[in-house]
Amino acid sequence: MSEASVQEQKKAEVHAMYNEKFVGDFTRKELDTLRATIARGTNDEEFGLFVQTCVNTGLNPFLNHIHCMVYNGNNGRQLSIQISAEGVVYLARKSKGFRGVDAQMVHENDDFQIDLATKKVIKHEISFPRGKIVGGYAIARHEDYEDKILLMDVQEVEHMRRGKNSHMWNTWFNDMFKKHMLKRVAKEQYGIDVTEEEVQTSPVDMTESYQEQPKVIQIDEDVQVSEVAKLKELWDEIENNVPGDLIAKVMNQQFAGKTEQQLSLPQVVALKKLCQLEMQKQNTQDIIQPEIIDTSENQIDEISEFERMFD
Repeated sequence: MSEASVQEQKKAEVHAMYNEKFVGDFTRKELDTLRATIARGTNDEEFGLFVQTCVNTGLNPFLNHIHCMVYNGNNGRQLSIQISAEGVVYLARKSKGFRGVDAQMVHENDDFQIDLATKKVIKHEISFPRGKIVGGYAIARHEDYEDKILLMDVQEVEHMRRGKNSHMWNTWFNDMFKKHMLKRVAKEQYGIDVTEEEVQTSPVDMTESYQEQPKVIQIDEDVQVSEVAKLKELWDEIENNVPGDLIAKVMNQQFAGKTEQQLSLPQVVALKKLCQLEMQKQNTQDIIQPEIIDTSENQIDEISEFERMFD
């Protein structure tokens, strides 16, 4: 194989490493983008919680399924994870028996009739001008069950104009009202069990928070291993595959002041991956182009933070 071919192959390997799945379906590049945009302003703890929520629910923040917001509440810094109507409808579409959801506004000049006994919409005719909004309704249809119909008076959502999303409700009231009803009726009809979270948080050392994890590790549904056994296994892998001077270098850079025995399981996992990254960096430092991967110390630091949050 020619030298040019070897260089191209190494470039492809580095590019693949940076674009491989890292947490759930997220690559390192996607996590970088997510933290710089949708999750901007979150600390490590908050960002880790948000990403794991995305992974666990299957919702995609890049498709407007789920959002996070950090603000100062009455009890201090608050993280609010919010699932959008698009996210709930996405989950509904994946449900067996899905036949569609719809929401409509009712204005004061509309001719609207509903049978309260069965909650069946009998008639809804509109004319212009429609006048002010007086309420709305949403319908979720299922192949095996009766339609679910949600009927709401506008007064039931007036308090939203003063909540944490007040700017959204005051600017796009009609759209927010529709989405609110869609979420409620879809959750009820299709049994979607996802809730928005509001968590009080404060900046923390992610390393220390991981030390509080249980000492027994669940590998799969039926297999557990002790933390001590897993630590020994990881150290054996590191020492058998990484030069001693490189281990010492990464230890000094990332865990200065700590001995090998003082590292927690997540820290050893991070050490292993950081050593792998450093070895690949050394092997490709003469051929890597900036547009493929940034191997600056800042980039390595950022990758190490991801290692600590999600391993």
